[in-house]
Amino acid sequence: MKCASILLLFCLLFGTVSVAQQAPADTVPTKEDIEKYYEVMHVRELMKNVIEATSKQMRQLMHEELQKRIPNAPPDMLTKLDKLMDDSLKQIDFEEMLQAMTPVYQKHFSKSDLDALIAFYSSPAGQKILKELPAITSEAMSASTGIMRKQMDLVMEKTQELVASMEKDATDTKKQPN
Repeated sequence: MKCASILLLFCLLFGTVSVAQQAPADTVPTKEDIEKYYEVMHVRELMKNVIEATSKQMRQLMHEELQKRIPNAPPDMLTKLDKLMDDSLKQIDFEEMLQAMTPVYQKHFSKSDLDALIAFYSSPAGQKILKELPAITSEAMSASTGIMRKQMDLVMEKTQELVASMEKDATDTKKQPN
Protein backbone atom coordinates (compact mmCIF):
# COMPACT_ATOMS: atom_id res chain seq x y z
CA MET A 1 0.00 0.00 0.00
CA LYS A 2 2.85 2.35 0.87
CA CYS A 3 4.48 1.57 -2.51
CA ALA A 4 1.18 2.30 -4.31
CA SER A 5 0.85 5.62 -2.46
CA ILE A 6 4.38 6.63 -3.40
CA LEU A 7 3.74 5.59 -7.00
CA LEU A 8 0.47 7.60 -7.06
CA LEU A 9 2.22 10.64 -5.54
CA PHE A 10 5.04 10.23 -8.09
CA CYS A 11 2.56 10.06 -10.98
CA LEU A 12 0.63 13.08 -9.75
CA LEU A 13 3.79 15.11 -9.23
CA PHE A 14 5.36 14.32 -12.58
CA GLY A 15 1.99 14.33 -14.34
CA THR A 16 1.45 17.90 -13.14
CA VAL A 17 4.95 18.90 -14.23
CA SER A 18 4.31 17.25 -17.58
CA VAL A 19 0.98 19.04 -18.00
CA ALA A 20 2.57 22.32 -16.93
CA GLN A 21 5.27 21.85 -19.57
CA GLN A 22 2.71 21.03 -22.27
CA ALA A 23 0.38 23.97 -21.60
CA PRO A 24 2.55 26.65 -23.25
CA ALA A 25 3.04 24.42 -26.30
CA ASP A 26 -0.73 24.04 -26.55
CA THR A 27 -1.44 27.78 -26.31
CA VAL A 28 -2.81 29.18 -29.54
CA PRO A 29 -0.82 32.18 -30.76
CA THR A 30 -2.71 35.45 -30.97
CA LYS A 31 -3.19 37.44 -34.14
CA GLU A 32 -0.57 39.82 -32.75
CA ASP A 33 1.89 36.91 -32.41
CA ILE A 34 1.25 35.97 -36.03
CA GLU A 35 1.67 39.60 -37.11
CA LYS A 36 5.03 39.74 -35.31
CA TYR A 37 6.05 36.58 -37.15
CA TYR A 38 4.99 38.16 -40.46
CA GLU A 39 7.09 41.23 -39.67
CA VAL A 40 10.22 39.28 -38.66
CA MET A 41 9.85 37.07 -41.71
CA HIS A 42 9.31 40.09 -44.01
CA VAL A 43 6.33 38.14 -45.35
CA ARG A 44 4.86 41.06 -47.27
CA GLU A 45 8.10 41.65 -49.16
CA LEU A 46 8.59 37.92 -49.75
CA MET A 47 5.07 37.59 -51.12
CA LYS A 48 5.62 40.49 -53.51
CA ASN A 49 8.97 39.06 -54.64
CA VAL A 50 7.52 35.60 -55.22
CA ILE A 51 4.60 37.08 -57.15
CA GLU A 52 7.00 39.13 -59.29
CA ALA A 53 9.25 36.13 -59.97
CA THR A 54 6.26 33.96 -60.82
CA SER A 55 4.84 36.71 -62.99
CA LYS A 56 8.10 36.97 -64.91
CA GLN A 57 8.12 33.25 -65.60
CA MET A 58 4.42 33.16 -66.49
CA ARG A 59 4.87 36.12 -68.83
CA GLN A 60 7.70 34.31 -70.62
CA LEU A 61 5.63 31.12 -70.94
CA MET A 62 2.60 33.06 -72.18
CA HIS A 63 4.71 34.84 -74.82
CA GLU A 64 6.16 31.52 -75.98
CA GLU A 65 2.73 29.91 -76.11
CA LEU A 66 1.23 32.84 -78.04
CA GLN A 67 4.10 32.78 -80.53
CA LYS A 68 3.61 29.02 -80.97
CA ARG A 69 -0.12 29.37 -81.57
CA ILE A 70 0.05 32.57 -83.61
CA PRO A 71 3.55 32.74 -85.15
CA ASN A 72 2.97 36.13 -86.78
CA ALA A 73 1.16 37.67 -83.82
CA PRO A 74 1.25 41.44 -83.91
CA PRO A 75 3.33 43.05 -81.13
CA ASP A 76 0.24 44.63 -79.61
CA MET A 77 -1.03 41.14 -78.70
CA LEU A 78 2.02 40.63 -76.47
CA THR A 79 1.49 44.10 -75.04
CA LYS A 80 -2.14 43.26 -74.28
CA LEU A 81 -1.09 40.01 -72.58
CA ASP A 82 1.45 41.91 -70.48
CA LYS A 83 -1.13 44.54 -69.53
CA LEU A 84 -3.61 41.83 -68.54
CA MET A 85 -1.02 40.23 -66.29
CA ASP A 86 0.06 43.57 -64.78
CA ASP A 87 -3.55 44.56 -64.09
CA SER A 88 -4.25 41.17 -62.52
CA LEU A 89 -1.22 41.44 -60.23
CA LYS A 90 -2.26 44.92 -59.10
CA GLN A 91 -5.51 43.42 -57.85
CA ILE A 92 -3.77 41.14 -55.34
CA ASP A 93 -4.64 42.22 -51.80
CA PHE A 94 -1.72 41.06 -49.67
CA GLU A 95 -3.35 42.15 -46.41
CA GLU A 96 -6.46 40.12 -47.16
CA MET A 97 -4.26 37.12 -47.95
CA LEU A 98 -2.35 37.51 -44.68
CA GLN A 99 -5.57 37.76 -42.70
CA ALA A 100 -6.81 34.59 -44.38
CA MET A 101 -3.53 32.83 -43.56
CA THR A 102 -3.53 33.77 -39.85
CA PRO A 103 -5.91 30.98 -38.72
CA VAL A 104 -3.77 28.46 -40.62
CA TYR A 105 -0.69 29.51 -38.63
CA GLN A 106 -2.76 29.41 -35.44
CA LYS A 107 -3.85 25.88 -36.28
CA HIS A 108 -0.38 24.51 -37.03
CA PHE A 109 1.84 26.42 -34.58
CA SER A 110 1.61 26.91 -30.87
CA LYS A 111 2.67 30.16 -29.24
CA SER A 112 5.94 28.55 -28.14
CA ASP A 113 6.57 27.30 -31.71
CA LEU A 114 6.01 30.79 -33.04
CA ASP A 115 8.22 32.34 -30.35
CA ALA A 116 11.03 29.94 -31.35
CA LEU A 117 10.58 30.75 -35.04
CA ILE A 118 10.58 34.47 -34.31
CA ALA A 119 13.75 34.07 -32.24
CA PHE A 120 15.48 32.15 -35.03
CA TYR A 121 14.44 34.46 -37.84
CA SER A 122 15.47 37.46 -35.74
CA SER A 123 19.00 35.99 -35.50
CA PRO A 124 21.74 36.80 -38.05
CA ALA A 125 21.42 33.33 -39.64
CA GLY A 126 17.65 33.68 -39.88
CA GLN A 127 17.95 37.15 -41.39
CA LYS A 128 20.49 35.85 -43.94
CA ILE A 129 18.04 33.17 -45.05
CA LEU A 130 15.35 35.79 -45.43
CA LYS A 131 17.67 38.14 -47.31
CA GLU A 132 18.82 35.45 -49.75
CA LEU A 133 15.45 33.73 -50.23
CA PRO A 134 14.13 36.02 -52.99
CA ALA A 135 17.30 35.59 -55.08
CA ILE A 136 17.31 31.85 -54.43
CA THR A 137 13.64 31.62 -55.43
CA SER A 138 14.16 33.64 -58.59
CA GLU A 139 17.25 31.68 -59.63
CA ALA A 140 15.58 28.36 -58.85
CA MET A 141 12.55 29.32 -60.94
CA SER A 142 14.80 30.34 -63.83
CA ALA A 143 16.71 27.07 -63.54
CA SER A 144 13.46 25.10 -63.64
CA THR A 145 11.78 26.95 -66.53
CA GLY A 146 12.93 24.43 -69.15
CA ILE A 147 11.70 21.53 -67.06
CA MET A 148 8.37 23.24 -66.47
CA ARG A 149 8.06 23.98 -70.19
CA LYS A 150 8.59 20.29 -71.03
CA GLN A 151 5.99 19.28 -68.45
CA MET A 152 3.51 21.87 -69.72
CA ASP A 153 4.05 20.71 -73.31
CA LEU A 154 3.38 17.09 -72.26
CA VAL A 155 0.23 18.08 -70.39
CA MET A 156 -0.97 20.14 -73.35
CA GLU A 157 -0.25 17.25 -75.74
CA LYS A 158 -2.10 14.75 -73.53
CA THR A 159 -4.98 17.21 -73.10
CA GLN A 160 -5.27 17.65 -76.86
CA GLU A 161 -5.20 13.87 -77.36
CA LEU A 162 -7.88 13.38 -74.71
CA VAL A 163 -10.11 16.09 -76.20
CA ALA A 164 -9.66 14.63 -79.69
CA SER A 165 -10.54 11.17 -78.36
CA MET A 166 -13.60 12.53 -76.56
CA GLU A 167 -14.71 14.38 -79.70
CA LYS A 168 -14.29 11.19 -81.74
CA ASP A 169 -16.28 9.17 -79.20
CA ALA A 170 -19.03 11.80 -79.22
CA THR A 171 -19.14 11.78 -83.02
CA ASP A 172 -19.19 7.95 -83.12
CA THR A 173 -22.01 7.90 -80.57
CA LYS A 174 -24.10 10.29 -82.68
CA LYS A 175 -23.58 8.12 -85.79
CA GLN A 176 -24.81 4.93 -84.09
CA PRO A 177 -28.50 4.18 -84.60
CA ASN A 178 -30.64 4.08 -81.49
